Amino acid sequence: MTELHTEGTAINLSLISHTNAGKTTLARTLLGRDVGEVRDAAHVTDLASGYVLVQSGADTLMLWDTPGFGDTARLLDRLRLSGNPIGWMLTQVWDRFRERPLWSSQQAVKNAREQADVILYLVNAAEDPAAASYVALEMDVLEWIGKPVLLLLNQMGPPREDTTDEIMRWQNHLGERGIVAGALPMDAFARVWVQEGALLDTVAPLLPPEKAGAMAALKAEWEDINLARFRASMTALAEALAQAATDRESVRGSTWRDELGSALRAGRGERPETREAMTKLAERLAAGTHSSTDALIQLHGLSGKASRKVLERIAADYRSEEKTPEGAAALLGGLASGAVTGLAADLAAGGLTLGGGMIVGGILGALGGGGLARGINMAKGEDGSVVRWSDDFFADLVGTSLLRYLAVAHFGRGRGEWEEGEHPAFWHDRVRAVVEKHRETIDRLHRDARRMDAGELAGGIDDVMRQMGAQLLIDLYPKAAQVLSR
Repeated sequence: MTELHTEGTAINLSLISHTNAGKTTLARTLLGRDVGEVRDAAHVTDLASGYVLVQSGADTLMLWDTPGFGDTARLLDRLRLSGNPIGWMLTQVWDRFRERPLWSSQQAVKNAREQADVILYLVNAAEDPAAASYVALEMDVLEWIGKPVLLLLNQMGPPREDTTDEIMRWQNHLGERGIVAGALPMDAFARVWVQEGALLDTVAPLLPPEKAGAMAALKAEWEDINLARFRASMTALAEALAQAATDRESVRGSTWRDELGSALRAGRGERPETREAMTKLAERLAAGTHSSTDALIQLHGLSGKASRKVLERIAADYRSEEKTPEGAAALLGGLASGAVTGLAADLAAGGLTLGGGMIVGGILGALGGGGLARGINMAKGEDGSVVRWSDDFFADLVGTSLLRYLAVAHFGRGRGEWEEGEHPAFWHDRVRAVVEKHRETIDRLHRDARRMDAGELAGGIDDVMRQMGAQLLIDLYPKAAQVLSR
């Protein structure tokens, strides 16, 4: 089967591997749609099928999913006989009806020899190439085909910070084979779009010169599609973050004296009215997280829904803002020491951070009533009492939003429906670094949320999310700089 496309230059990439190595799974991931049949069995694909990967005008980049190699020794025997009548009879009559797996392998070879510009040879990265006896035989087949070969390392597991060892192990083992032009990690379950871009960049110089112009146009079209998806993803996250930044909930029937008195009485936690307001705020955040994750899933051509996880945080994740009681400064003393500088700055910015399950947490003991009240007097008041997300928690939200983007962008369609999992530890480190680099801008945007609505704020958040998202991908995959600098 071959998808139809208009006349023009066709560039053909043939996926070839040992049987049951994951070609169709990778094809689904690269194409962003379900094609072929995926089962944990040998020779599931028995005919070569061509699919349009990207199209630009009349030019087309085709991806061919081919039958897997099985009995490679017998396949080589058939290939050596292919030029005489006996070989033709064995291939077209006997094998087709009595040796179907062997016939299917011959179809893969036929497709590659007649159609392919470049062969993408998929291997199991977890295997030792020296111990996999079929590899040498399959390389003999690829040499017989006579087309440039790129080695794609599949089944590498979750994303890792460094894949050099696996790449070098396979490259060194196959280095004596002159047809292998390079090796790239391309896990069907955990690749990301910038790795696909690196694949296309590696393919380009291997093509016949007359196809160079078409490949440049196709790569530009591919970049446009994927950059648009990246930017739309950052916008979806920015809109959710803007909603969280501007969100606030009134505390029913609360005044400063109620909350302060509650905290001073035996150090107990916040009043039920405050907890109720916090819960409503958290529920809206959970709904926004759910919605923005669903948007990411849809943008990346995946199926499934984000699981709804209630975001439970201690009271330090909230901020209480209240109108300053009249006369409080006259009743209580000044700030006692430099230890309260952080709290004073926090209050001057617009509120009193809730901490440790109490209104002021352990700060009460450090300051005493006088210092605390002086700090309250410095707050920019609002009518009534409300809770909102703190600066630190909002910065954490920005980081977790970037982590969600990485998780969805790496999730291969061939893996099935989207499901949440643990993020690789090194992702957390990279995200923390990029958020810290932009922390001044993030904090300013959060302060702006006091005077803007979510729609006004989203544009500024979108700008910084695009900057951070691009920097994050470049940090993880340096070759991404070329496309992300557009």
